[in-house]
Amino acid sequence: MIDVTSKLADKAVLTLRMLAADAIQRANSGHPGMPLGAADYAFVLWAKFLRYNPADPRWPNRDRFVLSAGHGSTLLYGLLHLAGFELSLEELKNFRQWGSKTPGHPEYGTAPGIETTTGPLGQGFANGVGMALAAKMLAARVNKPGFALIDHRVFAIVSDGDIMEGVACEAASLAGHLRLGNLIYIYDDNRITIEGSTELTFSEDVAQRFAAYGWHVQTIDGHDRKAAEEAIAAAIAEEERPSLIIARTHIAWGAPTMQDKAQAHGAPLGEDEVRAMKERFGWPTEEEFFVPQKVRELFAQRRAELEEEYRAWQAMLAEYREKFPREAQLWDALLERRVPEDIVELLLDSAPAAEDATRNLSGMVLQKAAELVPALCGGAADLAPSTKTTIAGGGEVAPGEFSGRNIHFGVREHAMGAIVNGMALYGSFIPYGATFLVFADYMRPALRLAAMMGIQAIFVFTHDSIFVGEDGPTHQPVEQAATLRAIPNLFVFRPADGPEVAAAWAAALQRRNGPSAILLTRQKCPVLDRRELGEARGVLRGGYVLRECPGEPEVVIIASGSEVGLALEAAEELSAEGRAVRVVSMPCWELFEEQPREYRERVLPPTCARRVVIEAGVRQGWERYGGPEGLYICVERFGASAPYRVLQEKFGFTRQAVAERIQHWLEER
Repeated sequence: MIDVTSKLADKAVLTLRMLAADAIQRANSGHPGMPLGAADYAFVLWAKFLRYNPADPRWPNRDRFVLSAGHGSTLLYGLLHLAGFELSLEELKNFRQWGSKTPGHPEYGTAPGIETTTGPLGQGFANGVGMALAAKMLAARVNKPGFALIDHRVFAIVSDGDIMEGVACEAASLAGHLRLGNLIYIYDDNRITIEGSTELTFSEDVAQRFAAYGWHVQTIDGHDRKAAEEAIAAAIAEEERPSLIIARTHIAWGAPTMQDKAQAHGAPLGEDEVRAMKERFGWPTEEEFFVPQKVRELFAQRRAELEEEYRAWQAMLAEYREKFPREAQLWDALLERRVPEDIVELLLDSAPAAEDATRNLSGMVLQKAAELVPALCGGAADLAPSTKTTIAGGGEVAPGEFSGRNIHFGVREHAMGAIVNGMALYGSFIPYGATFLVFADYMRPALRLAAMMGIQAIFVFTHDSIFVGEDGPTHQPVEQAATLRAIPNLFVFRPADGPEVAAAWAAALQRRNGPSAILLTRQKCPVLDRRELGEARGVLRGGYVLRECPGEPEVVIIASGSEVGLALEAAEELSAEGRAVRVVSMPCWELFEEQPREYRERVLPPTCARRVVIEAGVRQGWERYGGPEGLYICVERFGASAPYRVLQEKFGFTRQAVAERIQHWLEER
């Protein structure tokens, strides 16, 4: 076993510090303070406790390590390099450069061993909670006496900024409530932020706060490696509560003039300071990125120890498959997040054909989807009865009980989004989180990161327009759909009826390379007679011709969601006046943009410049389909408190009002 207090350990820690200093200095950009200050306890964690296998970086029972303090990325890159992951010294030399595997903040997918994209503070903290929750849920489904396929932990390094951010507070509260004893965070308490000492803004007792959340809390000198070893061991032994180790450190430890200085947080130390630091510790000054051979051998020794654990686990899995074939099938289905190949047909066949709110129709589709996809699980931010996102008979996740499929996130939208991301990153589950569309604003950082990472997470947003009604403008989304559509790689579905809802769920369940948002109504939507109209499979192409007209269309009406039924009604009125009207349902712009140009022009012929867009939200973005001369029947103001039927009349979203407006517009052209 490795002695973390030995002279060789001293050299290993110095190696981490100097690699970070050299990488940042070469890039002339970065955050040296945290890597220099956190190197002692980070070394202890990786050299003594963390379970990993560079030869199989996706090993299901590996410990997860999250650097929530993502600005300290060079510390993580140094650890990954020394631990034997596929991250060469050349990549460290290319820190923050175009095309490198070592960007300024850790990015999921750039290199093995990076478990999540961190940078926006607090997000990694909450991602780790999601990973720990997913681990508990997977263990509850597959573990058997004597066969602990899943018994790993989730470790993270968090910073003052993480602790201050609201998303971390929300996530910490839920973690303590659920008793996630597999969660161990080390808080790098260096008491410095960009503006200066944390005393400027931060005087609370963090230990007492986390104790009140239900966490196991310890305080150590973060530069005392023996103390760090003992604290991590104690945290591992505590299985009923998440653990926070408050490690008091000095930012830029060892830098002759920059230690404990705010400037060391986010700016290179400077060539003279780096040279002076190397001289101070007897480190080669003329050689950048120096790694002593003995340090490489130390990490190789740790790899050899871990390889034995890995082989023993693989042998246990093989025996498990023989003894528990049914459970092994579930294990495989969960790890693969298996979805039936014919999920589209199965959900469309079960799609409810009823005049109802699409949130209710979605709740019905969800039951069939949950039956077909064991990996599907999730919940709402205290709104499951309203969002219709409870899996009937699915059981509930509760403190110390993780076999259920329904998760109660509480009134914590911000944390919910990031926790869902953590579960998606963990694997084994296709998680969803639900709330009202207007509260998507609380979730924007998590939605953006889900799209950036390309992970399969599903976000259900109900009460999707001003037709929420009496709750008034505070609860009536107007700009939210547009802002969601502005996020690259987020597929936003706004279905119009039961079959479109079913197709949207099928698309989200099939989509592996990014998140999906499903926007649903509170008010009832009419049944669309599919015998006379286009098939709902058109949702899978983003937009499709719902109602065709004889010959070339004189006008094309484009709509989404609850306004599709209104578009059809207006088309009937206009057709009675002799107009040739095509109606296009456009539930998902992003999917439509992925279609070949030929298909898109077949749906929206360039020869027809007379286009009308109907959506009960701002017009922003619809110009790409309606064109500069189009008619936009949208909502360019906040809503009002009144019954939704009154709002339809006052805002001009009735059959007669829409038909007359289009007719007048056509007559003026």
